[in-house]
Amino acid sequence: MNLPFIDLRAQYQALQPKIQARINAVLEHGQYIMGPEVQELEERLAAYTGARHCITVASGTEALLISLMALGIGLGDEVITTPFTFVATAEAIVRLGAVPVFVDIEADTCNINASLIEEAITTKTKAIIPVSLYGQTADMDEINAVAARHGDIPVIEDAAQSFGAVYKGRKSCNLSTIGCTSFFPSKPLGCYGDGGAIFTSDEGLAQACREIRVHGQSKRYVHTRIGVGGRMDTLQCAVVLAKLDRFDWEIEKRQEIGDRYNRMLDKNNFSRILQQPDRTSVFAQYTILSKDREKIQVALKREGIPTAVHYPIPLNNQEIYRSLYLHTPTPVAENTAKLVISLPMSPYLQNNHVDKIVAILCQC
Repeated sequence: MNLPFIDLRAQYQALQPKIQARINAVLEHGQYIMGPEVQELEERLAAYTGARHCITVASGTEALLISLMALGIGLGDEVITTPFTFVATAEAIVRLGAVPVFVDIEADTCNINASLIEEAITTKTKAIIPVSLYGQTADMDEINAVAARHGDIPVIEDAAQSFGAVYKGRKSCNLSTIGCTSFFPSKPLGCYGDGGAIFTSDEGLAQACREIRVHGQSKRYVHTRIGVGGRMDTLQCAVVLAKLDRFDWEIEKRQEIGDRYNRMLDKNNFSRILQQPDRTSVFAQYTILSKDREKIQVALKREGIPTAVHYPIPLNNQEIYRSLYLHTPTPVAENTAKLVISLPMSPYLQNNHVDKIVAILCQC
């Protein structure tokens, strides 16, 4: 079958005229850094999420790092997060000399368990970073309520996998103090390289993020704070702009495909990530849980169908984090890491592809 895990080629073919026109416009004006497409994209993304401010940056990792820097997170501060995520979430914390405090996850969604956060808070807790995993947000209202009870601890939503998702009628990236997302090519809204964005309705934080991303400059050669080289290239902004008009349609298709997977797998008693009724998922990945993971991967590979494991080792079990920090057991994350397996998902996946995948699963 030779099925792609994420069909970026089909997406490009559908959007080729718009993408080429946007890229050509940048090549014509030649403003490759902070060109007009940067501001245009920021305005459109802010309007899309409902946040007052959007600051585009070089990657999702830079979005997290710059957000933490804007909040003044530093040496010895504690930041509560999930161990069941890509390493960038914790990496940004550690790069500032802060300490990641890992809280276990929910077994059904794989998102951080909001009911366990409060007991992890100490006088050193300076931020909370829930990760919206597999396309669905965590229980952000409960997390925000816990943060408010403890002196309005800032909450940063790591929404690298959930841009476009909705939680209780509000868009991901506009659910807390700051929202961060990634435009890595495989994300629901991706560019053709690295890129990311920060969202906030706090004027002071927005200004801090803007200055930090350009080496701490308030204006040319006037440096008001420590910064980084964190700008998103104009060409990458142009690519995202070209994709944005079709994005809601792509989300609808992802949800249709996700629903088809759900119905067929539930009918055959497969365990899978559950979607909560008060929120939507953009299905950045479609993930099931099985003790027969290796058998399933072999069977699908034999038919030309790729799979992936997000994530095989919780961060608190990674050697570098075990050596640097006190290990806190997270039994749900540790068990889940042995079971998860992601199946092909993209807006261009056909129903017969889903049917074939599920048929193979049923034979395992």
